[in-house]
Amino acid sequence: MTSTTIILLIAIGLFAGFFSGMIGLGGGLIIIPALMYLLHMNQYTAQGTSLAIMLPPIGLMAAFNYYKAGQLNLKFAMIIAAAFFIGGYFGSRWALNIPEAILRRIFAVTLIIVAIRMLWSK
Repeated sequence: MTSTTIILLIAIGLFAGFFSGMIGLGGGLIIIPALMYLLHMNQYTAQGTSLAIMLPPIGLMAAFNYYKAGQLNLKFAMIIAAAFFIGGYFGSRWALNIPEAILRRIFAVTLIIVAIRMLWSK
């Protein structure tokens, strides 16, 4: 691993961490495209790496700040986390059986749909 790669990884982490803590976006919107375009990972590896990244840092430190501010519904979070655990397992199994080009298009269309809905909603 080169020093340039390490610097890129740190920059991706800082940028994604900042936006994740600020507006809840990081993994899908920032990390996956950054890994693909800056570090030339394929879609599968970028998605798997993004999921592994999110386990400890986001779940602990960012959520703790929201907890201290009284802005965390722990019951909801636990239920969603359990469902996310199961959904993540099956989603990853399904994704690994889809051709990468199709997976990339699904990812892109999902981002566009969410962006359009958020842009035009009240």
